[in-house]
Amino acid sequence: MPVTDKIGDFLTRIRNAGAAGHSTVEAPKTKLLVHIAEILLDQGYIEKLEIIDEGIQGRIKMKLRYYNKKHVIREVKRVSKPGRRVYAPVELLPKVHNGLGIAIISTSKGIKTDKQARQYNGGGEVINTNC
Repeated sequence: MPVTDKIGDFLTRIRNAGAAGHSTVEAPKTKLLVHIAEILLDQGYIEKLEIIDEGIQGRIKMKLRYYNKKHVIREVKRVSKPGRRVYAPVELLPKVHNGLGIAIISTSKGIKTDKQARQYNGGGEVINTNC
């Protein structure tokens, strides 16, 4: 069955794998999902990222991070959806848990965290929030 919301499916895979206590999770490879996974790796939400180029599309394999046997991603929320896109100027970019979490923003300069988007003073589409 084809998936219409690849980002929503990606986040759901991470959320479900963390809730089930799995050590790794795999997702189909797209440029956008690779950028989101790299941000999660840079911010410390996943331990290891592996891009597997086999077949036509390839896969993204991530090793999840746990602390005291609890998944470090407590909440993942998809903000902008295919049926309702959410854009925000730099002044209205969300602060997740007063800056302790991250929001992933699609800007004209690429996929950035909310902090990075504020540094270069640009807004964009709010993809999701993590904490």
